[in-house]
Amino acid sequence: MAEDTNNSEDKAEDKFDKAKKKAKEFKEEAKESAKEFKEETKEAAENFAEGAKKSANEFTEGAKEAFGSSADNKKILAGILAIILGSLGVHKFILGYQKEGFILLGVTVVGIVLSCLGIGLFMVWIAQLIGLIEGIIYLTKSDEDFYNTYQVGKKPWF
Repeated sequence: MAEDTNNSEDKAEDKFDKAKKKAKEFKEEAKESAKEFKEETKEAAENFAEGAKKSANEFTEGAKEAFGSSADNKKILAGILAIILGSLGVHKFILGYQKEGFILLGVTVVGIVLSCLGIGLFMVWIAQLIGLIEGIIYLTKSDEDFYNTYQVGKKPWF
């Protein structure tokens, strides 16, 4: 019986050694898999970062083209805003004329407050008419004239 016990112990030790060996192999395979996964993830992250940078640069370039500081873009934007929102002075703010923008905005707000007296409607109408006239002037000027008159020359009205 002692021999059976020793035999069982030897078999158990052999199985334990085999399990230990298999665990080491599994550990090495897991390390290798983790290393490969790490490299693949790092490569994917680098590719994603490059793609994101490229997209951001394309977006920035597109935004600069669409909303850049060129005279043509300011001319069209200011002209359309003057026609649509002229009484609020938005076109003046676009061109950098804060004082004139606040004047138009103030006249419109006071006109709205005084609209119950009748004179207020006239004030709002005048502010809108100024915006309409300026919008038409902005859009009918050549790019060079617009730039020289309103951006270089800083002519605030008409």
